[in-house]
Amino acid sequence: MRNLKLLKSLRSSELQGPGSPQCLAVRADTGSLLVASHYSITEYDPRTGQVVSEASLTAEGFLPEDGSGMVVGLQDLAELESACLGTAGGDVVLFTFNTCQLECVGSVDSGLTSMTWSPDEELVVLTTGQETIIMMTKDFEPITEVGIHQDDFGEGKFITVGWGKKETQFHGSEGKQAAQSKTQEVQPAAAWDDRRPRVTWRGDGQLFAVSAVCLQTGARKVRVWNREGVLQATSEPINGLEQALCWKPSGNLIASTQRHPNKHSVVFMEKNGLLHGDFTLPFSKDQAKVKDLLWNSDSTVLAVWLEDMTAGEDEQINTFIQLWVVGNYHWYLKQSLDFGRDSQKAPVCVCWDPDCSLRLHVVTRSWTSITYDWGWTTGRSLGLDATDNANVAVIDGDKILVTNFRQCVVPPPMCSFELQLTSPVNQVTFHCQPQRTNQLAALTSDGQISVYSQDSGQQVDKTADGFRTMSRPLVLQKTFRVTLLQEHPLALRQLLWLEDELFVCVSSCLLPTSSTLLMLHPAHDADDTLTVRSEIEVDGVVVSLTHSSQTGTVALQLEDGRIRKLCWDRPEPSVEDWQDSSRCAINFSVPCVQTALGSISGEEYLFGLTDRSHLYAGDTELASNISSFAVCNDFLLITTHSHTCRCLQLSVLSVKGLQAALASDGGQNDETLRRVERGSRIVTVVPQDTRVILQMPRGNLETVHHRSLVLAQLRKWLDSLMFRDCFDCMRKLRINLNLIYDHNPKTFLENTETFITQLDSISHINLFLTELKEEDTTSTMYPRPECSPGQAQTVSGQKKVDVVCDALRSAMESMDPNKFFLSILTTHVKKTVPELEVALQKVHELRVNPPDAPGAVSAEEALKYLLFLVNVNDLYEHSLGTYDFDLVLMVAEKSQKDPKEYLPFLNMLRNLEPNYQRYTIDKHLKRYRKALHHLSKCGEEHFREALQLVKEQKLYSEALRLYTTDGAHYKALSCAYAEHLMEQQQAEQAGLLLWRCGEPACALQAFASSSSWRNAICAAQQIPLPPDQLALLARDLAEKLSEQRRYSEAALLLDQYAKDCEEAILALVTGSVWEEALRLIYMHNRQDITETNLKPALLEAFSTQTAFLEAQVATFTRHRTRLAVVREQKEKARLDMMDEDGLDCPDAELYSEASSVMTGSKYSHSNSRISSRSSKNRRKAERKKLSLKEGSPMEDRALMYALGEILTTVDKMREEVHSALKALVLFQFDKQAEKLQLAYDAALQMMEAAVPEVWPEGLQNTQAPLTGPNSTANSIMASFQQQQRPAASQAPEVMIPPKMRNGVKWKLAILM
Repeated sequence: MRNLKLLKSLRSSELQGPGSPQCLAVRADTGSLLVASHYSITEYDPRTGQVVSEASLTAEGFLPEDGSGMVVGLQDLAELESACLGTAGGDVVLFTFNTCQLECVGSVDSGLTSMTWSPDEELVVLTTGQETIIMMTKDFEPITEVGIHQDDFGEGKFITVGWGKKETQFHGSEGKQAAQSKTQEVQPAAAWDDRRPRVTWRGDGQLFAVSAVCLQTGARKVRVWNREGVLQATSEPINGLEQALCWKPSGNLIASTQRHPNKHSVVFMEKNGLLHGDFTLPFSKDQAKVKDLLWNSDSTVLAVWLEDMTAGEDEQINTFIQLWVVGNYHWYLKQSLDFGRDSQKAPVCVCWDPDCSLRLHVVTRSWTSITYDWGWTTGRSLGLDATDNANVAVIDGDKILVTNFRQCVVPPPMCSFELQLTSPVNQVTFHCQPQRTNQLAALTSDGQISVYSQDSGQQVDKTADGFRTMSRPLVLQKTFRVTLLQEHPLALRQLLWLEDELFVCVSSCLLPTSSTLLMLHPAHDADDTLTVRSEIEVDGVVVSLTHSSQTGTVALQLEDGRIRKLCWDRPEPSVEDWQDSSRCAINFSVPCVQTALGSISGEEYLFGLTDRSHLYAGDTELASNISSFAVCNDFLLITTHSHTCRCLQLSVLSVKGLQAALASDGGQNDETLRRVERGSRIVTVVPQDTRVILQMPRGNLETVHHRSLVLAQLRKWLDSLMFRDCFDCMRKLRINLNLIYDHNPKTFLENTETFITQLDSISHINLFLTELKEEDTTSTMYPRPECSPGQAQTVSGQKKVDVVCDALRSAMESMDPNKFFLSILTTHVKKTVPELEVALQKVHELRVNPPDAPGAVSAEEALKYLLFLVNVNDLYEHSLGTYDFDLVLMVAEKSQKDPKEYLPFLNMLRNLEPNYQRYTIDKHLKRYRKALHHLSKCGEEHFREALQLVKEQKLYSEALRLYTTDGAHYKALSCAYAEHLMEQQQAEQAGLLLWRCGEPACALQAFASSSSWRNAICAAQQIPLPPDQLALLARDLAEKLSEQRRYSEAALLLDQYAKDCEEAILALVTGSVWEEALRLIYMHNRQDITETNLKPALLEAFSTQTAFLEAQVATFTRHRTRLAVVREQKEKARLDMMDEDGLDCPDAELYSEASSVMTGSKYSHSNSRISSRSSKNRRKAERKKLSLKEGSPMEDRALMYALGEILTTVDKMREEVHSALKALVLFQFDKQAEKLQLAYDAALQMMEAAVPEVWPEGLQNTQAPLTGPNSTANSIMASFQQQQRPAASQAPEVMIPPKMRNGVKWKLAILM
């Protein structure tokens, strides 16, 4: 749905010469024009108006001096830096640009009728006066010479498989008479046909086609030849085929023209010579003749060069050039250039530029050159409010096809309505004023401007046949005539409709480097005439005019990318530089073919898209893969060549933010990004809506609701409390309904009645309730824009679903509980803990007391709805849990249950005592706590059943609370609980239960088995036990305590209860409790034990501690040395790997002090199945990975772990060493004490000094960026990336250095 828009035109009349031009070519490297006439060849630069080089063809004798000669072909040869031309006399001449010399490289005696080079400039095809084809190389060496007229069809001759004769075949709409019809004879070529052969090459240079007049029939016939000069195919007989011939560069079609009895058409042939499609020219049968057809270089535009068949009253012939474009299999006439009847202004040479696909060169008979630069544009209305219909206007000759996308999406070539004009349309523009943007103006090829607006008369909503009118066509209001001398077609361009009767457009100046802005206004004496109110000279060629409906700004873009602002609302309009907020001039670095105005963070920018897919905002490049864009309602929408559509809100982003957003791939819930079909382009965006219209490459349309536009619109509706519109949109576009609450919880809870009133539908309210879930969709599915403040939850400590259900239920109950009864039930069922009993009870009340209000639901309907929400079995069990048998029967009757299943059970329950009945129901429903509560009320006879239930379900604590502490039932339950605790290895708690319920003997056994000696002694004395048994008990307990290394407690039992002081002292000596041992020795006067047991044990403890310290220090030193070596090796390996593989190496970041797991190691995944176990087991599994074996993957971590264990062990010896030192000094073992103190002090200092080396500061965090003279770019980038990634799983005890207890005083000053 794009139109061709004239960006600029360059008219130059400085070139003059004798005769008239005959051939035209474009130099690809310089852009200058090569013009050959009857007398000379000239290289001319239209931008400067200078003749670059020139040579006379008559002086060298290649053309006759009387001007009767003819140049039949002209080609620029970039590789040879020359031009090749062929004359009708038969000469092939090279014109060298540097020397301006002419050289004849070959001659044909019979003369030449055409010369055509292949697109790759490797071959040249000449047609001679003897009706032959000569093919030569670029060095003019002959390849082959064949006759144009061949009797054979060619190598591509069709094969007949013998499926019957023509008379037996199906002939479609022609009917059976077609079988008997004879082939009509082909009529000779038209009288005006020059009968010269036409040659055209395919774009890849593999085939060429020749159109020549057949000698037998006198009609034209097209033959296709390959690169070797071998005939491939001959066209079928085509009546009325004309001389124009042009092969589409993309290679699939050959274009020509055909005159039918009732129409004039452009027809297309395939390479096998068969017709394949056509379109009709907008002329009657004998009105015009086609002089030539020209495809542009990218095959998107077909130029048709025509002139009238007959001269007018002034004996002059009118000349046209039409530009045709195909879309969705329909050919549109996009531009029509009417050169008038002046023969001097008529074009004699027309060609497309080989580099710029939309640049057309025209040279007139009077040597005037005109260059037209076109661009693709979409004629869309630019309103920003809901009154704008999102109209798109498509030019199709003298018709404008308008589609109203707000009301309907009509695929082209169809449309909502057509506007018929009297002349072909060249440009369409929509009104720029707000509220009037649906009006349009059309500039036609005869220089008139037609204005169309909406009909203000009485509107009829329905037609006579009952259909409703969705889109009302525009009606012609006025046609203006422009009083401006238009010396060549399209003298006016870039038309903009600013106000009711104010137009602005661009015209070319006398200087090729400047333009004139014309402000057109109706004349005072003639309302139908537009006169120039003011002219503004612009230093530069204006290629685009852009207006902003929001601010009224008009921006100009010059051909070199400079941006200017048109101040049109002043008494004296002027043009200023475009400046930013800091008063700096802003310009595009590259000229843009599409522009639009928009505001980024409050500052207005001109957006531009280049022909190379680069998108700019002012002088800043935003992205480089953009295929189309549009600015609408504070949003920038773009489509990319990676087949995505982005929608970015300009008010919340800066220019750098836009760059970052367009460079990112988008996250999982990125609402700004969506995938689209390959090659999609934006046609328009419906203002104040959610729809984006995209057009596919083949021409069809798609409507997408972009998530960004949808969410922005929903947020506006929610802020305005328009819940109904919001709900309908969300339901249609499948947006999670939780957003209605999550957007602003406080506002929603304050307006629940408004929400219910607007929805006014039970089913819609129920749909909203059933979609509620415990998730904040504004932080997960639909993140808020960065600028909008987050709305915190207003009810703390409560779950969202419960809060919403309670709020809506309260509102509905206050408004109309009968009307909203089903929704009230939904609020009960949907809660986090479903209140099914409450819902069932309300249904039961409804059944007992049916309401009389109109519209109220019945109990059966309510129960049926409840069964729809809840599984029938769950509902049946919950109804049973209410102990209401009427309710149970009501639910059971609505379910699919067999009465034989539930009636016997219900009858059995009816016959039971109430408490036992409820116990039976609760046990059936597996509500064992409630069952126990009811069973405890059933009396003595059911206690055994209660005790069994307690044991089966382990409800001991609940059972103890249900019985009095002084009863037999309480004692039985306590004994059962104690027995259970004994099985669970909790003997001490079992003993407490038994002791308090009056079973001291059993409690004694429990305390003794748990080594709870104090409770055991108390229980024994309560029994009471005899002294000898008490002593025996004390010895048994002391033995267990000694096994647990609780020597002090064992000694206390032996001394006080077993009355054996010697054993008590020996226990203390064994446990190295020297001071307590001395106390008992002197208390019981047993100094002999000092010499026999204490001193030898003290010296032995000294020897053991000294040897242990030496071993720990040696091991610590060895591990510390090895750790330094391992770290050095790993760092070297990491640097080598990054230097070799760079950032693509997956293991590079793992070579660090924080992680040394190699991905390819056989140890790396050996314990992956442990991950689901407890944290203790996970730590144990992590430690198993740590191996001290040299070369193991985690050797450095294993060494750190071992060093930490040694340091912790040695640090814990402080109290033990201190006690040993005091005992050694007391017994005058000073040398041993000094040696022990010095050894322990040295070990502590050495380990404390090693802590910073083994556990360097910041080891838990990622490493600092790796820099230095030995680092590379890859290693630095890898280290920075490693900083931003989470470290590998590492045990905290490995990475954190152990803390030393330096506050514990252990030294003796007397030994210093």
